[in-house]
Amino acid sequence: MGYGSYSHQAHVAMTKARSGKSGRQVFTQTACHPAMNPQGVTFRESRDSDEHPESVGVVFALDVSGSMGNIPARLATDTLPAFMKTMLEAGVTSPQVLFMAVGYAGLNQPDRAPLQVGQFESTESLMDQWLTRMYLEGGGAGGDESYELAMYFASRHTAMDCVEKRGRKGYLFITGDEPPNKVVRRDEVEALIGDQIPNDILLSDIIAETLERFEVFYLIPDAGRGGRVGPAWRKLLGERVIVMSEPDDTGYVAASLVAIVEGAADSVAELSARFAAAGLSEARCAAVAAAVSGFVESR
Repeated sequence: MGYGSYSHQAHVAMTKARSGKSGRQVFTQTACHPAMNPQGVTFRESRDSDEHPESVGVVFALDVSGSMGNIPARLATDTLPAFMKTMLEAGVTSPQVLFMAVGYAGLNQPDRAPLQVGQFESTESLMDQWLTRMYLEGGGAGGDESYELAMYFASRHTAMDCVEKRGRKGYLFITGDEPPNKVVRRDEVEALIGDQIPNDILLSDIIAETLERFEVFYLIPDAGRGGRVGPAWRKLLGERVIVMSEPDDTGYVAASLVAIVEGAADSVAELSARFAAAGLSEARCAAVAAAVSGFVESR
């Protein structure tokens, strides 16, 4: 997938038209959309074309539990165009974005749709279609969300020309506010995706595998939840764990991380100036800069 051209102007108009709507008005699915069911999916593909000779796969794995559902809503009503604009300005000329929804797949009151997977897309209309097809189940009461399944799918069920042709990693942004589970459970993989694997996979092993193909970041929505779950995730991902000031910063923080990795920004001050020029408030610019400063320093 990934055909067609992106229009920032059309994308802004699309999100502005929804600016007064609630998440439930935008996300109307009452069950997993059949096209987002990962069962039996061989690969989701990000491929080059005449329009996109240097495609780069970008995956947003969004926690859709009750405490996290506002992030998909904000992307759909406001912040995704800013993310795309910053990606393009950072030199990622052909981003192809795939959305996943992540819930709880464990034994104690599992969600009905703990993993939902869209397609890689290049146009604003198709990105929006997959984003708003998400079923915001709002669960999460049974246990810790199954972020490891998103990593498993990204690692083993995506095919990207950026990796296969150019040795250039894609991007995987996981939003969440729960501690990590210790393993990828083989029974959950078989039930949800259809793969038969011989044993559970240690979380550290699936992270290492995913990092071979993606720049992986775990985005925590605010400092309160960062203090609770951040230390456990930092043991696994180091400064790739980003604690934001508030959930609304997700698109700007993700865009900043791309700009840093791509070498399109040398400092947080440069990033702040860019966002200020685009109309972001001084307070929000400072918050985004603070969130990514640890990763900048680590590089």
